[in-house]
Amino acid sequence: MTALKRGGQVAAAVSIAAVVAARVYRSRNRMDLRGRSVLITGGSRGLGFALAGEFLDRGARVALCARDEAELAGAKRQLENRDGTLAQAFGEVHTVVCDLRNAESVAQMMEEVRLRFGAIDVLVNNAGVIQVGPWQTMTEHDYQEAMELYFWAPLRCMQAAAPHMIRRGEGRIVNISSIGGLVAIPHLLPYTAAKFALTGLSEGWRAELHRHGIRVTTVCPGLMRTGSQHEALFKGQSQREFAWFAAGGANPLLAISAQRAARRIVEACREGRAQIVLSLPAQMLAFAHGVAPGLVSEVMALANRALPEAGGSGKQALPGRETSPALGGILHKAVERQGRKYNQHGREVLRTGT
Repeated sequence: MTALKRGGQVAAAVSIAAVVAARVYRSRNRMDLRGRSVLITGGSRGLGFALAGEFLDRGARVALCARDEAELAGAKRQLENRDGTLAQAFGEVHTVVCDLRNAESVAQMMEEVRLRFGAIDVLVNNAGVIQVGPWQTMTEHDYQEAMELYFWAPLRCMQAAAPHMIRRGEGRIVNISSIGGLVAIPHLLPYTAAKFALTGLSEGWRAELHRHGIRVTTVCPGLMRTGSQHEALFKGQSQREFAWFAAGGANPLLAISAQRAARRIVEACREGRAQIVLSLPAQMLAFAHGVAPGLVSEVMALANRALPEAGGSGKQALPGRETSPALGGILHKAVERQGRKYNQHGREVLRTGT
């Protein structure tokens, strides 16, 4: 009994020492963001917009890229004039129109931001699209679209940014993956497959770039309250698909606020952490999957039984804002309230399927 007690005390001491050592390591490697230049893809709305505000509050200069020029202009105005004043001492916001699916457009964007700021100290790969519906409604194009935005676009951006960071001997890369990049989620197959690819890519790049002083952070958020459900694409029984997806994203017990998520992501970036999973439900799901992946797979299969079957509009994709769930618009109003805070206005979205 005494030996067991001593063994427990030793284990506890080792755990405490490991935690202290990790904190000391992170504090010594923490990046001061004042005057640093940050590029955020998909930065005009949602989580990207929230991240831009958080980086500005830390004194960084921020470049935002998106496809919609008007949306970028609106984001720039809001970020520069919060509370009627410039965000911070540095406070510069630069915008670049870029289609991340086009390699030449990505190369031009990266060069423009470097010329503007002199360097890219932090790269945040955040842009994406979400397609919701059962597997029968998803086309090969849906999978290609998801891979373009969640795998190829981040890869192109990292390949363009890394050589310059290596020459300076420092840099940060933040890849916004998802809990869907750790655990496969039903009715989100193109999204979750591409996010799995991004998670693997991000972790591999961290291992290879660490020796050069570059820290790559993989972010795996769960549901977030950003109002992005209006921009997601819904297939099959689109009204019912929107209802379950929006209900989860609007629930404070299940979904983390974009502002809180942004604060934690920026701090993880500063510390150079390897991975961060956001929201307690997402952390619990990731832990359960790591311990008992088979059991979690069975639970997901049961959850899928409660989701809508194929039918409705079939492979035709409808933006969330164009669906009319049976709840009399309650969910739409909740999503709209969240969206106004994070620049989620009406915009042209990619319509996929036939």
